[in-house]
Formats: sequence, C-alpha cells, structure tokens
Amino acid sequence: FYLDDEYQWKGPFYFIQGADPQFGLMKAWAVGDTNNGDDEWGEEIKLAEQAVQAINKLNPKPKFFVLCGDLIHGMPGTQWRNDQEQDLKNVLKNTDQDIPLVFVSGNHDIGNTPTRETIDNYCKNWGDDYFSFWVGGVFFLVLNSQLYFDSSKCPELKQAQDVWLNEQLAVAEKHKCKHIIVFQHIPLFLRKPDEDHDYFNLEKSVRQEIMEKFHKAGIKAVFSGHYHRNAGGFYKGLEMVVSSAIGCQLGEDPHGLRVVVVTDEKIVHRYYSLNELSSQGIEKELLDMLAKQN
Repeated sequence: FYLDDEYQWKGPFYFIQGADPQFGLMKAWAVGDTNNGDDEWGEEIKLAEQAVQAINKLNPKPKFFVLCGDLIHGMPGTQWRNDQEQDLKNVLKNTDQDIPLVFVSGNHDIGNTPTRETIDNYCKNWGDDYFSFWVGGVFFLVLNSQLYFDSSKCPELKQAQDVWLNEQLAVAEKHKCKHIIVFQHIPLFLRKPDEDHDYFNLEKSVRQEIMEKFHKAGIKAVFSGHYHRNAGGFYKGLEMVVSSAIGCQLGEDPHGLRVVVVTDEKIVHRYYSLNELSSQGIEKELLDMLAKQN
C-alpha cells in the first residue's frame, strides 16, 4: 500500500466504496428506538456478507475497499457495541486478502461529540482515525469528520488533524499527484454547497472553509456516507459524493456499494445494488475504461 512505486501513475484502476453497515440500526429503526433498540443485527450481517462476496468475485480486483463510517450502530459505552464490532470483523475477515480494507470513523463509531477516549478506543479496534495513502499516483486522505462536527471535548485533536492535513496537502503538491481524493463520514453538503446545516451535513462556516481549502489544493472528490441515501453535488471543481448504506436505508435506494474508477483525467463512479453487483458485476462501460492503456 505504501510502497514507493505507488507514487507513480500506472494507468486506470478502481476501488469500492461502502458506507454505514451500521449493525443494529435496522432493528432500532423498525422499533422506533434508536438509543436502545439495537439488540439484533442478523439482517445487517447478511448484507455485509453479501457485500464481501460480491467484492471477492470482481475481476479485475479492486485496489481496496473503503468503509466510510458507522461500522456499527451502538454508540460508545452502549450495551451491544462490542458484539456488533466483533460480528462485523468476523464478516470482513473473509474479504479477499489481496483487497486491503480502509476504515473511516463515523459518529456512531466515536460518538457525536467525540472524546480522546472514544477516539483512542476506535483506533485500537479499527486503525487510525485519520491517515493518508498512495495508490498508483493518486493520493488518498481519510479524515475524522466528527472533529469538524463537534470537537468541543477534544479541541486539541481537531487542531492536530488540521495541522496534519495542511502538511499532507503540501506533500501532495510536491509529488505532483494525478488526483487527490478524500474519504470522510459526514458529507460537506448533500446537494448544494450553500444548503442549510442539519444533522446530515457540516455547519456552514466550517464547510465553507474546508471546501475552499480542498478546492485550492486541487482535490477532485470527497466520498462520504452518513445519509443512508445517495446524494451529491459540486463546489467549483470539487465533487461531493454521498453514498447510501450497505445496511439500513432511510430513503428509496437499495442496499449497495459504489464502484469508483480513476482514470488519467477523471473519477467516474456508479452505485450498484448488492444484488446487481453480485449477479452481474461491473458493467462493460466501466471495465472498458479500466482496460485503456495510458
């Protein structure tokens, strides 16, 4: 993943983005108790298994599989959390060993108002809450969006991520990467950069600052989850892609995954239902883009 030759562009590739497997939400949502109703998650286990099986069958293989947060439903300190995490790990360990897993922290993973303790706990279980990596000349950034949402209990951690992000963007500039792509749980916005702030997006002044920073750095796309529906839009040249959930759907979308093809010029993506991806795989149009020699 971090080998030196990954700084070089070697031609088109693709990765899989999933979001919100969120073990426990379907039951909680059905019974109308999102605080304590998450004592069953058999349905989510099946969906996550279907996702892993679909990914394992794909040919060529994706470069990695990123899960954009809300891995489980139980908030820090709640009763079923450890069981939910263990069950998700058991499903994910069946992912083909040649397909690295990338985890992004969501609000249910570290709390709506994270603390040093909830973040440390997440890191012990799933890896760093923010980091960067290179794949074939493309620079990827994984961010902890809870620090943008409410860092009141750990302001020093937000500051550390901000400093780190500026350093990373300087590195990207120096290496003249093909594209820069960001993963975070909470979308900057759902449809329009100037929409009102609510639970599913970032506060306007925070959002504006990040969008402008990303735009200036030449970031092409931000991929998020959190909304449990597909959405997205543009800020100048920056595309905001909001993917629906592997788990509980809050809108009309099917349980699914997003296939993201990275070419020399652009980033092309399509959301597939789990059924469609398992039975048919990736459509010819995207496969043809991958086959083009640059």
